[in-house]
Amino acid sequence: MLAIAISFLSVWATATAIPTSNSAPTAKILNGTYVGTYNTQYDQDYFLGMPYAQQPVGNLRFTVPQSLNESWDGTRDATKYSGICVGYGSDSIWYPQSEACLTINVIRSSSVTVDSKLPVAVWIHGGGFYMGSGSDQRYNTSRMLDNADDIGKPFIAVTFNYRLSAWGWISSSQVWGTGNTNLGLRDQRLALHWVQENIAAFGGDPTKVTIWGESAGAMSVGYHLTAYGGRDDKLFRAGIMESGGSIAADPGNYTTFQSSYDELVSKVNCSNTVDTLQCLREVPFQTLNSVLNGTGGYSDYDFAPVVDGDLIRNWGSIQLNKHEFVKVPILAGTNTDEGTAFGPTGINTTEQFYEYLTDGGLDFQTPPSIAEEILRLYPDIPSLGIPEFLGDKRVPSEGWEWRRTCAFAGDFVMHANRRRQCEAWTETSTPAYCYRFNIHAADVPILDGATHFEEVSFVFNNIYGVGYHYGKPFAGVPQSYYDLSSMMTSMWASFIHDLDPNPGTVNKSVHWEAYGKDNPVDLFLNANTTSHMEADTWRKEAIDYLNSVAKAFWR
Repeated sequence: MLAIAISFLSVWATATAIPTSNSAPTAKILNGTYVGTYNTQYDQDYFLGMPYAQQPVGNLRFTVPQSLNESWDGTRDATKYSGICVGYGSDSIWYPQSEACLTINVIRSSSVTVDSKLPVAVWIHGGGFYMGSGSDQRYNTSRMLDNADDIGKPFIAVTFNYRLSAWGWISSSQVWGTGNTNLGLRDQRLALHWVQENIAAFGGDPTKVTIWGESAGAMSVGYHLTAYGGRDDKLFRAGIMESGGSIAADPGNYTTFQSSYDELVSKVNCSNTVDTLQCLREVPFQTLNSVLNGTGGYSDYDFAPVVDGDLIRNWGSIQLNKHEFVKVPILAGTNTDEGTAFGPTGINTTEQFYEYLTDGGLDFQTPPSIAEEILRLYPDIPSLGIPEFLGDKRVPSEGWEWRRTCAFAGDFVMHANRRRQCEAWTETSTPAYCYRFNIHAADVPILDGATHFEEVSFVFNNIYGVGYHYGKPFAGVPQSYYDLSSMMTSMWASFIHDLDPNPGTVNKSVHWEAYGKDNPVDLFLNANTTSHMEADTWRKEAIDYLNSVAKAFWR
């Protein structure tokens, strides 16, 4: 399967990225000159696979990323993606992987010159912090850039890789003691510094950078907004968060993963060494990877970002309450049925739901009084659950109370956090444009509803489903879906270009209002009915309660 996937990738890359003229584009950055490739289909230049850091191999494995320390005369090739960072899961299996993966890609219209000074969008991919890449075909920005040019809102797109799973998020008291925490986030930070130093060479304006991501990528954007206590390092002027943000559903600290670290150390025979972290650096890649690569291609080790008292200073809810974040405009939203991706299955009774809450189903034990209030706020009434289109029907195959627990899970993991993000921004009079996406695309089962990730193909205007291996989002859908995608990709481009998602003369029938302290509203995005502004009161009592007890969940 993997060999076939890699072969397919090679064919796709050859078909879309090889030079088709004698005048290949060049860019002279601080370190030297790169030669990219020209794409005739979109009249765009691609600069691919450019290192933004020293590669994290040898003694740089499990180490804070190091800035580039070389320069060159002549030119270097930037016509192909590098191997992606080693990951485990369905987003990673289609692409060649490597430890030497800290590379960045720049896509622009071929008409752009070094004097263009265009706004820049830096995409941070999702994948649960354990899979994914900046070269994932689903995140091909060509159609989005093409549309942005058409509506007069041009920008330059940047994607990149960052370390994943244990390679990027290894954590323990030993790791914390060396200062090598949250390596994946530090990779991202260094990539943003690279953009500041070099994007002008591609025609971009370093003062007009928007950081943008989905799921773990949106959580990453949220972390950068609160990084170092909300310190503004002038790395970006705006943020876009799709299904994720500054409040993590289940954050840990440097002790959370100690047992996982100790188990990993033991399995590669590093337990009896003075410096276990250094020992891990010296373990052959194949040996370490074989231990990390678990059943079904997923890792058995769930390392993730942690509160380290340095880059991540505190729980997100606390920092938002204290307004310790970078005061820049944001665009933030969630999908109505997020909970179908995160809710537990097999729960048939209220007693089982209570046990799930109090016995560690959420990775920690919910205090009984809070669990009881959650049961009240999420009653066993199917019509109050998700997906809404099921009416009073239950789904016994997933659990008699599946719709109830999914409603809770969606709010707990995504909706409550997004709402608090928008509220905190308005408390500081900082613009926030918020949305609720309510469309079921064709790439997932109908029972999933408007679930996690479904807005991505609409934002990227990926109407052909490039990179979707398990189903095409726009297969057999009505014209209204295409129209919604066109509107959304224009709104995102307008926000990147102007910090306002209303694209001038385009889509005049839908005006996106900013979230207001006295008028909390979000844009209800739908293709089956007209998209419109709505009061952000959806499941208000329950969501407000979850936000009021955020400290009990250590988030």
